[in-house]
Amino acid sequence: MSEKWKTATVLVVSSQVGRGAIGARAAAFALERLGHAVWLVPTVWMPWHPGHGPSTRLAPDPIAFAEALAEIAESPNAGEIGWVLTGYFADATQVEATARLVERLRLGNPGLRLVVDPVLGDGDGHGRGGLYVAETLARAVRDRLIPLADVATPNRFELGWLTARAPEDTTAAITAARALAPPITVVTSAPAMMTRSVGTLLVTADAATQFEHPLIEAAPHGTGDLFAGLLTARLADGHPAEAATARAVASVFEMIARSARAGADELVLAEEQDTLVHPMAQVSTRRIGEARARRPVARPTSLE
Repeated sequence: MSEKWKTATVLVVSSQVGRGAIGARAAAFALERLGHAVWLVPTVWMPWHPGHGPSTRLAPDPIAFAEALAEIAESPNAGEIGWVLTGYFADATQVEATARLVERLRLGNPGLRLVVDPVLGDGDGHGRGGLYVAETLARAVRDRLIPLADVATPNRFELGWLTARAPEDTTAAITAARALAPPITVVTSAPAMMTRSVGTLLVTADAATQFEHPLIEAAPHGTGDLFAGLLTARLADGHPAEAATARAVASVFEMIARSARAGADELVLAEEQDTLVHPMAQVSTRRIGEARARRPVARPTSLE
């Protein structure tokens, strides 16, 4: 996809933690490191990811949350916002308030782009698993945000849940992705051709590209949030979807590898932040339908 989208301030609506690199902390860090101004709307605050132990949730009052987003829409500075990135929500009322915000912002800026990372659940790598949010929340994301989105970044389980399809293989995943409304869908944890590998599948109406890299066991939390932030940043810079996805995949893979090598239980974003800008990791890229896979690429020299 060769269309260039205007670089602009990105409004991030997602969770926040005190310690760690998940949710808005990962996405906003990536966006700012790549040169984008960020407006941040926390949907919930926790001391750390619940996977590290008991973590109290502090969610804003639903009425106050909606009023705050309405104030953003009415702000004289709202025209700065060119992109909105959504991640984890605490409840369905937040989803509705965010959908209304996007609709109101588009009245003043019809070119505003929405990236939806539908943080709903996870599975066993074959599309099977479960929601870890309330079903009312998941339905709100499916019915209100996904139809407004320009880009969606579901994992394989989320893709299956959103489309009521079973993305068991690459062909099925492509079909399911094209059943979603957004013109660009990037499926993480997608089916991989190579053993012990992780796939990412970029799907548009007329093309599909698969990216793969070796699996790293026990990856820290926050990789999906980081990927969504990096992809948004690259697209907002005007890079074509394939090049933007390739860069984002390479950066996340390298960040996971460096974090694992450091023995860290969280992504080491601050220490290894150059990885977000100039990834050196090799990622296999294959356009679906081509007879041969392209050579693994590292640090692409051209994004056009």
